Amino acid sequence: MWAGVYRGQGAVRVEQVPTPAVGPGEILVRVEACGVCHTDLKKVEYDLLPPPRIFGHETAGVVAAVGAGVSRFGPGDRVVAFHHIPCGDCFYCRRKLYAQCPVYKKVGITAGFEPAGGGFAQYVRIMDWIVERGVEKIPAGVTFDEASFVEPVNTCLKAVEQCAPGPEDTVLVMGQGPIGLLFTMLLAQRRSVIAVTDTIESRLALAETCGAQHVWNPRVTDVAGSLRKLTHGRGADIVFIATAAPGLVEEAVRCSRPGARIVLFAQTSDKERIELPGAAICVGERVLFGSYSASIDLQRESAELVFSRKLPVARLVSHTLPLGKIEDAFALARKPTGASLKIVMHPQEIS
Repeated sequence: MWAGVYRGQGAVRVEQVPTPAVGPGEILVRVEACGVCHTDLKKVEYDLLPPPRIFGHETAGVVAAVGAGVSRFGPGDRVVAFHHIPCGDCFYCRRKLYAQCPVYKKVGITAGFEPAGGGFAQYVRIMDWIVERGVEKIPAGVTFDEASFVEPVNTCLKAVEQCAPGPEDTVLVMGQGPIGLLFTMLLAQRRSVIAVTDTIESRLALAETCGAQHVWNPRVTDVAGSLRKLTHGRGADIVFIATAAPGLVEEAVRCSRPGARIVLFAQTSDKERIELPGAAICVGERVLFGSYSASIDLQRESAELVFSRKLPVARLVSHTLPLGKIEDAFALARKPTGASLKIVMHPQEIS
């Protein structure tokens, strides 16, 4: 089969590799769509993990084969799979900190080499503990491109649940790329007052159709001043930082009121550094916290949000590209333009 193989020093090459063989309790999935996630882009760009690996974890496809003992799935089933599933019984799982569970940290989907998600390949092997609890069937009428959003929707829903925004809360979402727009959609369901920022005007226009009431380009608007005017001088109640541009955490503090909750969502690299005045957190009684990866508790709900089209995720897809164009896909995702948003790979297409 063909796969986009990470070879180190930022290089991903389309190569032929063996199609994975499945063992007892496992399934083989023919990948029809896999979204390009900035977490994988960082792993490639910063060489965060040793090569060779096949990345890609926003995976939707068709069951091609099943191992001995598998009864819930059969060839032809359309499925989406989570690449991490927790044990459910360790110190961290008992506290619902699933992303810190040692089992969760083991990647359970591979297209070969060290397991790394594998969605940028034509077939993936889904291991037994993922098959048991981490695979959802895709209903008829839902496209594979739409289904590939189930995992990222889960990660965003997890962060929103941690903050529990309500109708009286003014919420700022910094960044209106695919993740920021998912936050905007989810917050619109909570009927919060939503303000968003981005430097790409087309994304701000799309944010308005997704539920944002206030859209600001920080290059031309004093965001902190605008929020104070909106909130009787206080600032935002909640801030979601949905992009990793330098200085945004500091700006989030300036835009928020005392006692606000500030969510770091995109700051996933050890190379990113943040410097804040201690009093802004201590004296200002702000809560600054991280939210990372998906929650198994929200797996069914996130799937239903996508499959029911309560979240119109299809409007976020700007490009679908064949596997042979994976370098172009990564370049588009790294340096977005007004015409680019969510990039989805179609591994069954080579060129």
